[in-house]
Amino acid sequence: MKHIIAKFIGAIINFISLFSSRLAAKIAIRIFSSPRRKRIKEAEKDFLETAFIEDIKYNGISIMTYRWLGEKDTVLLAHGWESNSCRWKELIIKLKALDFNVIALDAPAHGLSGGKVFNAVIYSECINLVAKKFNAKIVIGHSVGGMATTFFQHKYQLPTIEKLVLLGAPSTFVSVFGRYVDMMGYNNRISKSMDTIIHERFNNKPDHFNAAKFSETITAKGLLIHDKYDTTIPYSDAEDFKNFYKNSKLITTEGFGHGLKSETVDEHILSFVSN
Repeated sequence: MKHIIAKFIGAIINFISLFSSRLAAKIAIRIFSSPRRKRIKEAEKDFLETAFIEDIKYNGISIMTYRWLGEKDTVLLAHGWESNSCRWKELIIKLKALDFNVIALDAPAHGLSGGKVFNAVIYSECINLVAKKFNAKIVIGHSVGGMATTFFQHKYQLPTIEKLVLLGAPSTFVSVFGRYVDMMGYNNRISKSMDTIIHERFNNKPDHFNAAKFSETITAKGLLIHDKYDTTIPYSDAEDFKNFYKNSKLITTEGFGHGLKSETVDEHILSFVSN
């Protein structure tokens, strides 16, 4: 049903492009940048309230952060698309048991953070603010959170960062954008106009935002975890990362999907951050 709805919306926007490809492209980008904000359940809220909660401003937007205090290194957690800090609950409990200082943030337009527009570039700026404020040494990012983490460290080369964990991270913006265009069935007029608008907004063409290639400049030790049968972000993206991120190790899983929520994955993460 979701596939049918996407194609229907895509057909409407294709029709609009007959009169104005730029208008159609703006609508398409707006849809692409507008995640559905999921309601936080009572049990999730109860867990988050065990943390010290503080909002940090980024361009007038409130970015919600959650801190669980510990004596060891600070670990920053960055969730993925249409998620929130609660996705890390089980891992946070385990990190706390090992006495790590844990920080999680809700991305713009996610969880309890403000804003309505989201993309990996904006997210990377928020990760930078939080990492600096709380002196993070380790950053763990899932999906687009992993991509944004790579964007952040490539740009800022924050000297405190010693380790990165990228879980099911997309390697290039072009591949993510391409899958979106295919899913919606947009025509070439829209696709080209979208590329033009992105260039205007970010002063770079879409192919500039290559997280895998950016990782080549990162000296922090890296752990890449990706499921071989991930249907959201293909395993080939992990191989792209591994080709460029020289100071990293790739762990391949089978059967954990894109979410990578499992005891096995947590054990790999805990071993990496502890040694």
